Amino acid sequence: MMDWLTDNKIPVGPTARNAFNWLQDNGAWFFDGLEEGMRALVNAILWVLMFPHPLVLVAAFVALTWVIQRSWKPCAIVALGFLFILNQGYWEETIESVTLVLSACVVCMGLGVPIGIAAAHRPRLYAWMRPVLDLMQTLPPFVYLIPAIVFFGIGMVPGLIATVIFVLPAPIRLTHLGIAGTPQPLLEAARAFGATPRQTLWKVELPYALPQIMTGLNQTIMLSLSMVVIAALVGASGLGVPVVRALNTVNTSLGFESGFIIVVVAIMLDRMLRMERRK
Repeated sequence: MMDWLTDNKIPVGPTARNAFNWLQDNGAWFFDGLEEGMRALVNAILWVLMFPHPLVLVAAFVALTWVIQRSWKPCAIVALGFLFILNQGYWEETIESVTLVLSACVVCMGLGVPIGIAAAHRPRLYAWMRPVLDLMQTLPPFVYLIPAIVFFGIGMVPGLIATVIFVLPAPIRLTHLGIAGTPQPLLEAARAFGATPRQTLWKVELPYALPQIMTGLNQTIMLSLSMVVIAALVGASGLGVPVVRALNTVNTSLGFESGFIIVVVAIMLDRMLRMERRK
């Protein structure tokens, strides 16, 4: 029985290889265009963050934190975090990692929020999407690097693509949760006053789901930061590079420095964007 099972192996690997070979042969125009678009996005964000003086950028992030949170405590955390990064000499690597994170946020939120809204309004669509989202989240992230290298070579773009695939389910699920959780009395009141489906979405569902959507953004940032080291394995620059270098050379000092900087960046971004529903 065991011999029969092993002799009649389901060709999962060969099927995937053939599919990727077919895509590589017939979809080069699409992947080339996607690569150019992703590279332009990364370069634009990197230029915006690298152009001003570091202290000016710190002040801008603190001001943005105040606009979002209206509290001095998260502003102080953001300011101290950036000053600590400057003190440790990881400013350039931090900006490169933040660029990767922001690029992933632009793509993931741009795709995840509309898809989550559509899934909330169409339960059958979400039932079909759920196993796909489960697969995207549970498949080891290293597996995504293989097709990313095949289609996009090495550099920031394959790291960004692998990050997007791994992170995208989070904003989709949380947007779906927020929109689907809108109380029926609110929806019925909007319809009673003659609101169209579009007005109901913009005036009722999206405002109610905003904390969930912001949580999706928060999770997108956290998961993107968790991919920083993995993306460094395919040539993406940033804080993952010194971590990988420390691993290869068994350099405890370098490893703890760069690893702690990643933690500081995660804490700052979390405090900046955390939003709770006001009662």
